[in-house]
Amino acid sequence: MTIAAISYDLLMSERPTVHRNQIAEARNVLGEVIARARFAGEPTVLINRGKEAAVIVSYDDYATLRELRAYVEELEAGETADSKHKGRILGEALAIAKRRAALDSS
Repeated sequence: MTIAAISYDLLMSERPTVHRNQIAEARNVLGEVIARARFAGEPTVLINRGKEAAVIVSYDDYATLRELRAYVEELEAGETADSKHKGRILGEALAIAKRRAALDSS
């Protein structure tokens, strides 16, 4: 395998396929939607009346996001200037990611 192929594989593994389904569609294939999230790490965006309503992700992804948010809150509430600074930087990074996600979905 070439270096380019390995790099491509790594790049592709970092960004899982994101599926999109109407809520009624997803309900009909809920087992498949859950299996994709759980075993393949592929989230499914649920659409309601043309707008993103929710996302089904693996429990690991959900737990990671919760821990990340808690960590940022701990840093922001920290007693040292360094921890507050790190918390602000991570908080800003999360806000940028949220804005980028909103742009991608529109």
